[in-house]
Amino acid sequence: MREERAITEWRIEGFEPGGTRDTEVAARDYIDHFWLPAEVPGDVHTTLHRAGVIPHPFYGHNDRRTRWVEERVWWYRGHFFMDEGSLRAGETLELVFEGLDTLATIYLNGRELGSHANMFVPASFDVTRELVAGDNVVAVKFDPVALAVKEKDHGLWAAFNRDRVWVRKAQSHFGWDWGPNIVPCGIWRPVVLRRHRGWRIQSVNPRTPFIGEGWAKWPVEVEILRPGDPEGKEDARVRIVLRDGERKAAEGEAPVIGERASVDLEVLRPKLWWTRDLGEPHLYRLQVALIVRGEELDRREQGAGLRTLTLRREEDGEPRFTFMLNGRPIFAKGANWIPADQFPGAVTEERIAGLLEAAGQAGMNMIRVWGGGLYEPDIFYETCDRLGILVWQDFMFACALYPDYNKDFMENVRAEVETVVRRLRGHPCLALWCGNNENEWLWEMMVSDGRLREPFYGERIYHRLIPEVLRRLDPDRPYWPSSPYGGADHNSAEEGDRHNWQVWHGQVYPRHFGEPERVDRSVQGVSFKQYLKDTARFVSEFGIQAAANRYTLGKWLPDGGLEWGSREMAYRNKDAHPQTAVLVMAGYTGVPQTFEEYGMNSMLTQAEGLRLAVEHYRRRKFATSGALIWQLNDCWPGISWSIIDYEGLPKAAYYYARRFFHPYLLTLEVKETEWILHAVWDGPDPLSDEVTMELVDFHGTRLKMAQWPIRVPAGGRVEIARLAPEEWLGGADVRRVAVALRSQTGRTPERWVYLCDQKDMDLPQASLEVEILEGGREVRVRVDVHARMIVLEVPGKPAVFEENFFDLAAGESRVVKVTAGVSGELRRVTARCLNGAPVMVEIAR
Repeated sequence: MREERAITEWRIEGFEPGGTRDTEVAARDYIDHFWLPAEVPGDVHTTLHRAGVIPHPFYGHNDRRTRWVEERVWWYRGHFFMDEGSLRAGETLELVFEGLDTLATIYLNGRELGSHANMFVPASFDVTRELVAGDNVVAVKFDPVALAVKEKDHGLWAAFNRDRVWVRKAQSHFGWDWGPNIVPCGIWRPVVLRRHRGWRIQSVNPRTPFIGEGWAKWPVEVEILRPGDPEGKEDARVRIVLRDGERKAAEGEAPVIGERASVDLEVLRPKLWWTRDLGEPHLYRLQVALIVRGEELDRREQGAGLRTLTLRREEDGEPRFTFMLNGRPIFAKGANWIPADQFPGAVTEERIAGLLEAAGQAGMNMIRVWGGGLYEPDIFYETCDRLGILVWQDFMFACALYPDYNKDFMENVRAEVETVVRRLRGHPCLALWCGNNENEWLWEMMVSDGRLREPFYGERIYHRLIPEVLRRLDPDRPYWPSSPYGGADHNSAEEGDRHNWQVWHGQVYPRHFGEPERVDRSVQGVSFKQYLKDTARFVSEFGIQAAANRYTLGKWLPDGGLEWGSREMAYRNKDAHPQTAVLVMAGYTGVPQTFEEYGMNSMLTQAEGLRLAVEHYRRRKFATSGALIWQLNDCWPGISWSIIDYEGLPKAAYYYARRFFHPYLLTLEVKETEWILHAVWDGPDPLSDEVTMELVDFHGTRLKMAQWPIRVPAGGRVEIARLAPEEWLGGADVRRVAVALRSQTGRTPERWVYLCDQKDMDLPQASLEVEILEGGREVRVRVDVHARMIVLEVPGKPAVFEENFFDLAAGESRVVKVTAGVSGELRRVTARCLNGAPVMVEIAR
């Protein structure tokens, strides 16, 4: 049987390039007692910070002050002990590095095992003969990336940094418009010593089943690594048991032919895997045993979801981009995922799972893993399997041309693609492979307006290499060459998927191939009201920037940094046109004058803008079939498009998302000449309800009310009513009233609709009354008049409340629990809103 042993005792040291002899540092008897202890998984920067050698690179401008770290050669040395006679006859010992970032040379007991140059691919070495009884020493040398690519062809276009296209590591390490230029290195995933008998299970792939009435046939393919001749004849078999809890749901076995075995499992009364809004994401357990000459030599166990998934590109003669899950169309609601930290070795499984749990709680059923970051660790995909969240998986190529003419580079990429496909294809959450992020769109646009004259380098990757690998290894799953892609422009609304950057970046559409890019960076050109013109089939990126929460910025900015317009605040914003933030806010909230106004205005603008967009896209269901926000999370404490900041604190838009991504959406389309009330329902069964709409003023007077019984078909939408604004308003001033939408069954949260921009509202001064309730984990908030965007905070604590950034009507109160970030009872709470003075309540203990 396969056995694994983690190697955990490590130390690091840095040297000037060329300052040491590699054979000397790699030698078994080299003295490393005075090197710094290091955690593996981890990285050099984090190790140095923990040891007090460098300040944290995220604080202030420390990323610049610690640049020297990237210029040195870094060595890791790890020790482990082997007992005399621990290697048994016929066994192989393999040294496996799950993740080396990035340009590494590996030694064992002074012998050079080989080099490695891909952060995304494990490195493994047969070390059966190189191990010794007693102390063994693994040494890994990391060369500086900048030095290694210094002599490379830098004529290839790339956004942000041209060095990155030659290096197979997270492209965002070289800086992006939401993250810093900090290039980490180190052993970022576990290192294990693996013992086996030569025969091993390489991967298990439960393929797309055939689902009949009350039964399913489920083909499961198993790839085998075998010693000697892969075509040799051996008495080798694969036995598979499918379990549903403790119950055996199916079993079967088949001979190993060459390096493969295929078993068709017959499952009675199959339980399907669904996204969280359509049903239960049911997971079976696949237990796979490899039996050679009657002896079990390897075993693999993994979760498996029984489901079919296709991508519908046309319906009734009209282009579509609709995912079909178990034959049912779904509207994809979700966000884009970037690496959870600039230092990926420092990210815990709990942090990744927590972010995905938050996405699920916000009603998301799809996450796009963006192509400039990482193929995430197993916990990411296992959590998505469990939560019923589909994954749109980019390959790691973004906003650049890549040297597909270079043989060594292409061999490296082929190994990466094959490794990633084998690792991820067994997950039911995996919905689509995508070749790259924005490469085709940006290249064509820049060629059209004369900024580029190069061929489309990278085409051989996305249109030849990846499709060929997928035909062999994962032929059932949809593949999409790029995002965005399709139509008369690769960012066309007519076909394929679209990145809507009219809002924020001011790109003017429609556009066609061959036309130059047009940009309108005026208040109107970047306004989020531009979303209402979008007729895209699937929107895989769209977003609005907002400040991080006060706690997060206060933790990472030096004294004096929390000032609107300060140098420190400006440094947190990596957008090439940072003044856009002012333009977008100017159109809705007005231009902020203080840090407090900036925080509130940017949060509200992001939240209301994304709400407007998602409600518009969902009203078009399934002419539009998906809305993926840019972006869910942050990799550092910056100002970005995220809806959850680096410290895990939700922004206002996250709480809004829990309402606008709710399976049951009530939405009022406000036009100048009419209002249209809609209901959208994503559930698997028809919905019956009674909907109430009220017009109230900001002092609590009800001016008009109406009710409608509704019935919405499963997964459908209905238009409830068309209303005349002048009849509803009856002369009331739109600046002093709001509309409340309510479900009489309480199946969806109450929604407030405002009839003018925030800057034009005439809100009365609100008084907030705040009370910490007995038990110290709940807060009650009361208001005298309508309060707009009430924000609860615990000073100095990363507190997360079950509800925040909410509105209350005149005379109403709400009890809110604190769910994270505060241990024990609350002692202090502050509350503020856009139209009221801040209030703090403190309880002496």
